[in-house]
Amino acid sequence: MPEPVEPVDGEGDVQAPAEHPGDEDPGDEHPGDEDTDGGASGPVETVEAVATAAQDAVATAAQDIGGFIRTQRMAAEVSLRQLAERAGVSNPYLSQIERGLRKPSADVLAQIAKGLRLSAEVLYVRAGILEERPASPVRDALLADDSISERQKQMLLEIYESFRKENTDVKE
Repeated sequence: MPEPVEPVDGEGDVQAPAEHPGDEDPGDEHPGDEDTDGGASGPVETVEAVATAAQDAVATAAQDIGGFIRTQRMAAEVSLRQLAERAGVSNPYLSQIERGLRKPSADVLAQIAKGLRLSAEVLYVRAGILEERPASPVRDALLADDSISERQKQMLLEIYESFRKENTDVKE
């Protein structure tokens, strides 16, 4: 009498027999378990999970930039009211930013940076608007120099970066 033939898939691997005849749904890990949500799982839950994660990320970024601004303001010994005046924003709005309730625009961040005498780039990176660049002693020195304006710093950095790019292109 011939031996029973085991089912084989297209790649020659032996398939495991189904635990219960007629129950061959590969996504059903536990036969007999009932869906308690009426079968509403799947893509909808995935979209909701992604949306929730995105909202959490935005909230975290807002709190992070707000906390950073507050720390810098306190280190500079500037009151909330003084910074709001310097930055040209309302006192309540700046307070909401610091508490992570509002996420400021790039323009507002630039104004706050000017009021704190920081590079706007530092706040942009902290807020997730720009990616952090690799460290460079020249760049760090330029950003730390209080004797030149933010505009002058940006212009010098652009010139410096263009020279570095030009030299890199020549070497290749």
